[in-house]
Amino acid sequence: MESGPVAIERYKPRGLKRLLRAFGASGRGLAGAFREEAAFRQELAFAALAVPLALWLGHDGTQRALLVAPVLLILIVELINSAIEATVDRIGLERHALAGLAKDIGSAAVLMSFGLLAVVWLLVLLGR
Repeated sequence: MESGPVAIERYKPRGLKRLLRAFGASGRGLAGAFREEAAFRQELAFAALAVPLALWLGHDGTQRALLVAPVLLILIVELINSAIEATVDRIGLERHALAGLAKDIGSAAVLMSFGLLAVVWLLVLLGR
């Protein structure tokens, strides 16, 4: 009986089945983030306001893309931050300097994505 990467590779789905499973996992991830993460819900509400505003304020496709992209990036970074937090919490709930640092770095990444949003919106809107 084979073991290791070759044996595991044989049982991995390929093609459309793999794609459907990936979409299912993504859907469960989005639903879980919405259900469990207040920050994600707040940022999603912000995006629901900011994206239409960005589409209205942008004069052309490039400006619209530049205004929408950082809004979507905030959601992406929040999802990654939530995954880091869930993983750290799964490993253990006791306080540990590295666990705290991992969570703080994830939080800083979200903050930086908001900073990017502010810079891009200022540059695009003031550059008209």
